[in-house]
Amino acid sequence: MSPIAVSGPALFIGSDTPCVALVRPAIDPAQPAVRAAAKRAGVTPEEFAGPSDVWQLIADRTDGEGREIALNELSDDDAAAFADRLLAAIADPDAEFSEVLTVAAHDVLRLDGRPAGEGRFSFLASVVPPPSEGTPLLEVEIGPTSATDLRVELEQFRRSLG
Repeated sequence: MSPIAVSGPALFIGSDTPCVALVRPAIDPAQPAVRAAAKRAGVTPEEFAGPSDVWQLIADRTDGEGREIALNELSDDDAAAFADRLLAAIADPDAEFSEVLTVAAHDVLRLDGRPAGEGRFSFLASVVPPPSEGTPLLEVEIGPTSATDLRVELEQFRRSLG
């Protein structure tokens, strides 16, 4: 069976694990693999593919701890504004910064950046699930990341939002 292709805007901070990601996955229900999987699951391809307009915040640490938070109220404009603030923050390679992603009056992500030498930043990402989830804060240490690579990632993310 061929794999199911997933598209949609995605911003990854960190590579592989540990990382945090802001994604809005989209699965085309017309894909043969989706139709086959939906049939096996006894649902329509559209039900199997799910909504393509829901943002998710995903955090993963090297110790296996992680969080995935649905951000139903996050708009593309809010995601773009977060990316823009992060782009501005990494413009100064010697500056420490804190950027916050707020959804429905709740700070779901605080990203603290600090210079790590040679055009790189290290990050502490604090992921705070909504109180209704009853899940504690998760902190993810992300080692030195190239500011140039992150800038490219942020610019590509912005373009994917239109």
